[in-house]
Amino acid sequence: MLEVALIYGFINSVILALTALGFSLTFGISGVSNFAYGAMYIFAGYASWLLLNKLAIPFFLAASIAVFLTALLGAAMYRFVLLRVRGLVISEVIATFGVGLIILELFRYLGFSGFEYTLPVFSDGSLLIGNTYVDYQRIWIVGVGLFLAVGLYLFIHHTKLGLAFRGIAQDEHTALSLGINSDRIAGISVAFGSGLAAVAAILILPRGTISVNDGYDVLINAMAVCIIGGLGSSVGVVLASFLIGYAQITTDILSGPHWKMIISLIAILLILVVKPSGLLGKQKELEERI
Repeated sequence: MLEVALIYGFINSVILALTALGFSLTFGISGVSNFAYGAMYIFAGYASWLLLNKLAIPFFLAASIAVFLTALLGAAMYRFVLLRVRGLVISEVIATFGVGLIILELFRYLGFSGFEYTLPVFSDGSLLIGNTYVDYQRIWIVGVGLFLAVGLYLFIHHTKLGLAFRGIAQDEHTALSLGINSDRIAGISVAFGSGLAAVAAILILPRGTISVNDGYDVLINAMAVCIIGGLGSSVGVVLASFLIGYAQITTDILSGPHWKMIISLIAILLILVVKPSGLLGKQKELEERI
C-alpha cells in the first residue's frame, strides 16, 4: 500500500504540475489569471478527437495541430477580449471565465459527451516498478512533464523571447523603455500558456474519456497549485504539486476518489487564511497591504 501511494503520488504530482504550468506561466509573465484555462484543455482534447476521427489524420499530427489551434485560440482571446480590459483584474477574471464558459458549454450543447470521446494511448502495456504496475501512458506523462519543466527553464533563461518574458515579468515599465512591446509579449504568453494546457490534455486525456466537466476540474487544480505555491513562483508550483498530489492519492486510498477534488478546495481556503501570498509567493502578505 505504501509503495502504491509513493509511486502514484509522484505520478499524480507530475500531472498536477503539468496542468498548472501554462496557468502559472501566463500569470507570471503578463499578470493575467486565465480562467479559460480549463476550457483550453478540453478544446485541445476535442480538437484532437475530431481531427483523428472525422478527418482521419494520424494521431500525433492531429495532436500537434490541436496544440497549435489551442495556442491560436489563446492569442485570439487576448487580442479581441483581454487587450481591452488588461490591467483591470476583476474584468480580466470575468472576461476569461466567460470565454471559458462559452467554450465548455458550447461543447456540451453540441452533444460532445459520452464514452466514445477518447484519445488513444501513446503505448500499450505497463511497467513493473517494485511490486506495482504502472501503465506506459503514465510513464509518458512523467517523462514529458519533466522534459517540459527543464525545457521551459532553459527557454526562459537562454532565448531572446524568454528573456523578454522575464523582462516584462520583472519590471514592465523598464522593459517598455528598452523597446519591448508588453502587449505583444503578454499575448504570446497567453498563447504559450494555452498551448501548454493543450500539451497536458494530449498526455493526460488518453487515460479516460474527454468530458466537459474535466475543464472545470483542471481549472480548480491549476488554481490550487498556483495559489498554494505562490502566484509567480515556479518552485512554489512544483512544491504545491507534490503536496496536493500526495494528499489526493492518500485521500483516494483511504476515503475514495470522490474526495480528491475537495482536497484542492480545502487547501486553497487554508492557504488564503494562513498565508495569502502562497508558500513561496512574491505578493505582499494581507497584513502588509492594509
